Order: sequence, then C-alpha cells, then structure tokens
Amino acid sequence: MPHPEKIKAVSELTDKFKTYDNFYLTDFTGLNVADTTELRRQLRDADVEFTVVKNTLALRAASDAGVEGVESMFLGPTALAFGRADPASPAKILTEFSKKHKKKLPVVKGGVVSGKVLNADEVQKIASLPSRDQLLGQLVGAMAGPMSGFAGAMSAVMRSFANVITQVKEQKETSGG
Repeated sequence: MPHPEKIKAVSELTDKFKTYDNFYLTDFTGLNVADTTELRRQLRDADVEFTVVKNTLALRAASDAGVEGVESMFLGPTALAFGRADPASPAKILTEFSKKHKKKLPVVKGGVVSGKVLNADEVQKIASLPSRDQLLGQLVGAMAGPMSGFAGAMSAVMRSFANVITQVKEQKETSGG
C-alpha cells in the first residue's frame, strides 16, 4: 500500500503538470548549497517554481497528467522548473546560471513547452530568444516608426499649407487686394 506522503507528492506534481504548460528538467548534481540557493532565488524572482523530485513519483505524476515523451529525462537526480508566465524565462535563467557556473551546472536535460517535448539543444535555442518584454518592445517600435513618419509627413503638409496661406495673404495685402 502506498504511503500517504507519496500519494500527496504525486497528486501535487500531477496538478503542477496539468497547471503549467511549460517546465524544464535539470540535473543539479554538483551544485553546492550556496549555488542552489542562488539559483532558487533567481528562479523565484522570475516567478518560476523549482523543485527537486523523485523520478518514480514524477513519472507517475506525468503519466497521470497526460504528459508523454519525457520518460527518458527522468534519470539521475532531477529538479523541475515550472514557469508561470514567460515560457522562455526558466530556460534563460537555467542556461545563464549554467554558463556562469565554473562546472557548467545545472545540466538542462530538456523540457516541455506548450505540450511539445524539447531536448537540451532545443531548450538552448529557447534560452537565446529575446524575452517577452523585449519582443513587445520591438513590436511597439516597429509599429510606432511608420506612425511617427506619417505624423511627420502630415505635419509637413500642414506647415506647407499654412505657409501658402500666409504668402497668399501677404501677396493680397501688398497688392492692395
């Protein structure tokens, strides 16, 4: 008979797999307490939940939640990073932290984004994408450019029209009209 703690853990993980449509799997072996604490802080600041899991329980929870194709990633010590808002945010933080760490840890095993299973290389590609805020800024800039050009052109037309009216007025005044 399963232990109540294990049943609760599987239930909680199942809920997370159902709730968050993006998560990443890492091997955190070799990270000391200070590094792990720093990584957790960075992830928490980005609204990412980072949790160490037992593979057998996580596999059962993934199966219960209908998550398929991740079985091979649950080998060795595993931690999951569940992203809430920006699907690229956990990938960026994990990748950047690994680059700055002298032993290149944690090792990203893969992930799931919007139901698509990603290998470690695909996670690296996601990490290299601009953030959601950067993309929105680029979109606003791209939309504002033509609008400001149009506004400038309309302003120039109005100035030219005003100049013509002023010249006509001055011409009529000098000709006594």
